[in-house]
Amino acid sequence: MVEKVARGATEVLAPWVWVILLPFAVAYATESVWMTLLWGFVVALTASVIPMAVIVRGARKGKWDGHHVTNREGRVVPLVTAGASLAAGTVIMFLGDAPRNMLALAGSMFASLIVSMAITFGLKWKISLHAAVAWAAVVTLAIVYGPWWWLLALPAVFVAWSRVELGDHTTAQVLAGSVMGVVVGGGSFWLLSASA
Repeated sequence: MVEKVARGATEVLAPWVWVILLPFAVAYATESVWMTLLWGFVVALTASVIPMAVIVRGARKGKWDGHHVTNREGRVVPLVTAGASLAAGTVIMFLGDAPRNMLALAGSMFASLIVSMAITFGLKWKISLHAAVAWAAVVTLAIVYGPWWWLLALPAVFVAWSRVELGDHTTAQVLAGSVMGVVVGGGSFWLLSASA
């Protein structure tokens, strides 16, 4: 039963889920409904949908161990694809004069990808991207909408617990991912959205 709950949390609160919803939430705070849909779609597509399509396709072909890519070595293609796709989305946003918050969100995601790659390939350590993305989303939403959004810390803790419970990460990897999410993801969003 506990394993089933943990597996459910890992799926429902997976990085791609946070990343597909977060852009619409951030865009909604600054834009009309149509602009929210437009800019939310650009970030969701390039930061979540395209990378996840590559991940699922690779998993089906046996290139890595599943759609969560729990083997560290298998993360090269998904992380590089996510970076390239997000960079293309950011160019589209620059050319389309997207609002600062959306560019800040894309920038914070890109910063998180760079740090993830440095840890994964440079340090050869498997940091928890589930925890990192969840905590980055919590901090970002609290910055955009206010302190009540810190209540999303509960699902972030829940998904972090699930990764350890399933044996996909150690406690240290989940804690490091959480810190990275707060500092790199949330911190860079705050810095970029506050800059002129």
